[in-house]
Amino acid sequence: CQDLVVTEADCETTNGILREAIVQGGEVVIPLKDRILGRSVSEDVVSPSDGTKLFSAGQMIDESGVKLLEEHNVNHLKVRSAVTCETRYGICATCYGRDLARGHLVSRGEAVGVMAAQSIGEPGTQLTMRTFHIGGAASRIAAASRVEVKNQGTVSWVGVRAVKRDDGCNIVVSRSGELVIHDQHGIDRERHRVPYGAELTISDADQVESGQVIASWDPHTHPIISEVSGKVRFENLVEGVSVTEQIDDLTGSSTYLVMDPKSRRGATSDIKPTVELVDGRNKVKAQHQMPPGASIVVSVGTKVGVGEVLARIPQESSKTRDITGGLPRVAELFEARKAKEPAILAAATGVISFGKEVKTKTRLEITDESGELHEMSIPKDRQISVFDGETVEKGDVIVEGPLAAVDVLELRGLEPLTDYIVSEVQEVYRLQGVKINDKHIEVIIRQMLRRVRIVESGDTRYLEGDQVERSALLQENDALKAEGKTPATFAPVLLGITKASLSTDSFISAASFQETTRVLTEASMQGKVDHLRGLKENVIVGRLIPAGTGLAHHEDRRRRRQEQAQEETEIEELAILENLTEEAKSEPAEAVQG
Repeated sequence: CQDLVVTEADCETTNGILREAIVQGGEVVIPLKDRILGRSVSEDVVSPSDGTKLFSAGQMIDESGVKLLEEHNVNHLKVRSAVTCETRYGICATCYGRDLARGHLVSRGEAVGVMAAQSIGEPGTQLTMRTFHIGGAASRIAAASRVEVKNQGTVSWVGVRAVKRDDGCNIVVSRSGELVIHDQHGIDRERHRVPYGAELTISDADQVESGQVIASWDPHTHPIISEVSGKVRFENLVEGVSVTEQIDDLTGSSTYLVMDPKSRRGATSDIKPTVELVDGRNKVKAQHQMPPGASIVVSVGTKVGVGEVLARIPQESSKTRDITGGLPRVAELFEARKAKEPAILAAATGVISFGKEVKTKTRLEITDESGELHEMSIPKDRQISVFDGETVEKGDVIVEGPLAAVDVLELRGLEPLTDYIVSEVQEVYRLQGVKINDKHIEVIIRQMLRRVRIVESGDTRYLEGDQVERSALLQENDALKAEGKTPATFAPVLLGITKASLSTDSFISAASFQETTRVLTEASMQGKVDHLRGLKENVIVGRLIPAGTGLAHHEDRRRRRQEQAQEETEIEELAILENLTEEAKSEPAEAVQG
């Protein structure tokens, strides 16, 4: 971060990141005003009530601006960010926003990278080094099983897909839906996640009262819901081979329990028990593969309506697990480490189907709208939480687990990645009662995203798959565009802070950090040139650092060098012109003598 300095007033980008209040459960943890104070807006802000323009793009929001937004009930807006800033070397003042020490727009030459590292590092001394122990008997009791509204207002479904059961109840068949409660001004008061299989007693845009229960579900089992009506037919349900029959002592009713393929012998291990729903002509309308451990609650020949439960899978919520908290969690995020068993995300938007199983992997296929097939191999010991024929969005969680930042960037994009890292880091500090401004974390994320991967090399000197510094590639692309050649296309790459520091353009800075011999050997073999753009390399060689008044000093020297070079070029051109005129004069005289 040491080389991130405010180098210009405005990069004039129109990109930004969406900011809204952080709502957890039914509580507003951080209001919108705390997240946008001192930030510049990336586009014009218009009042939702009367359509008047409140802010122009690039304008900074101060205390009076926050009040104005509250008066007009603006509950989300796009702000400029260090992550989306388009300044080549350093960052621009408008994207950074207010200087938190002085209360006005940040000055050119301010070393915002060092400030960000110090702002995150200093409260880090107060964080715990321990891991939290979660689970056991208490966690089963504490598991949430319903949504009770705390504020009166209007409910809206965000990303919720539901089917209507015969009794009029809505059953959720989406995975990442939320119920949002708005007050009469349209401001978000509550946000509740609803799992697959939840029963909703309300519809979209319904009025709700305080204390009303609007959703409920069983936290200890995961249901498989029918999205179409039909007659039940079983495929590959062989008692004692793929399923075992269980009879309830109290009711006398029987259910089939799907056996684990590992406990089956020989060829029978590949048999997949399936529940099919057929119409009157015995044509299959839907089929659901039953995962190991599922308890099938329907019987052959029974008619099933839309939204009814076909089977239930016991949830493994009672397993004791350790979650990393405090300093180790912050380090895990900034080093972009992948967990041992991370969440697996959908590679594309489309319909799920299961392919042929390999020895240790389950082949999952996603067919997109164009009919293209995207294959994913998932280890057999991981519990897949999607079903055959289900529609998923790109980036949806297919196998539960901790999210990997690299996957979030690749499958969801830059803004969801920023939101994920910022919210996760803030969560750790919030538990310890420490307040850190979002922009410090965003500055670190900018440094983690310095490098890009070449997708198509165009007319550049790079090869497909090469990892290069973003600023160097943009400079080369500009030069190619000016010559009418094809520039390279690229995708962002996320590196942990240690790796990002070692892969910096400056070999002096990298060598002073870690692996000195390797860094210097590679630099000498490649004939690298260090342009001394950062603070660290200038301190090492004993020059004035390019920050504060030093920035003006270096810019002045650069300008004088350019002027000197221009003067020398003009003198050379003048001398060439004089030589040419003298040669032209002497030519006729020589001709007369001849």
